[in-house]
Amino acid sequence: MTTDPVGFAEQLGLPGLMDLHTHFLPPRVMAKVRAQFDEAGPLIGRAWPLRYRADDDVLVDVLRSFGVRRFTALPYAHKPGMAEFLNDWAAGFAERVPEAAVCGTFFPEPDVATYVASRSATVRVWKVHVQVGAFTVTDPLLDEAWGLVAETGAPVVLHAGSGPVATEHTGPGPVAALLARHPRLRLVIAHAGAPEYAEFLALAEAHERVALDTTMAFTPFFEEMAGRYPATLLPRLLDLGLAGRVHLGSDFPNIPYDYGVQLAGLAGLGLGEEWLRKVCWDNTAALVG
Repeated sequence: MTTDPVGFAEQLGLPGLMDLHTHFLPPRVMAKVRAQFDEAGPLIGRAWPLRYRADDDVLVDVLRSFGVRRFTALPYAHKPGMAEFLNDWAAGFAERVPEAAVCGTFFPEPDVATYVASRSATVRVWKVHVQVGAFTVTDPLLDEAWGLVAETGAPVVLHAGSGPVATEHTGPGPVAALLARHPRLRLVIAHAGAPEYAEFLALAEAHERVALDTTMAFTPFFEEMAGRYPATLLPRLLDLGLAGRVHLGSDFPNIPYDYGVQLAGLAGLGLGEEWLRKVCWDNTAALVG
């Protein structure tokens, strides 16, 4: 199967691709993110030569040229007082770019429930990154905000797996505790939960509103860090995807290889064209439109 994104979608009979995990950030913030990748910072742990590096207009056009019809900005706050700046910027980005879902983020701080409530009518996808933010999802400051998000049903793309570098805040344990407290949360576990693939897959199976995204998983680059996805889990991943709860993600533009490498990784799993159609279009269309 071709890994040209347009040809890949055409071979599946799809009108294009839907990518639930892409990043667009304010220019100064993106510059700092790129510097972390360039320097192989402490949360990255290895050389990470970015394949795509340009301003937003160019990067949006690149996604359009790949036939990506729906994508996200996924800002994430790493300190108090930053989330609402990012949320304002992401709302403006979605106004300028019709393919972009309105995204938001939140951080454990005293006013988090207030601004989450004010954004709940418009945000289609939330992003939380516990590794970068250096907080645990069960932080008491977040409890009311999690309840609000669970009530609205908007998905949260949650980076809680211990890849690429484990911290005291990562891993499936805190997420299981969060779901025990807020079982109606609609979580999308980024990177298929790497490297705790089995544990996060089990959480998704146990909670009807929990899903996985494919971001960087199944690519040679990521397998060097997080290990190969266990073949014994593939039948369960097949079932979860057919049930609507596996989503294409790429991490574009912050990837060190061509966009098609992710698609090749998915096709190489041998889970069939129906699964690929669900993952690359149907499931995300149902989630965010």
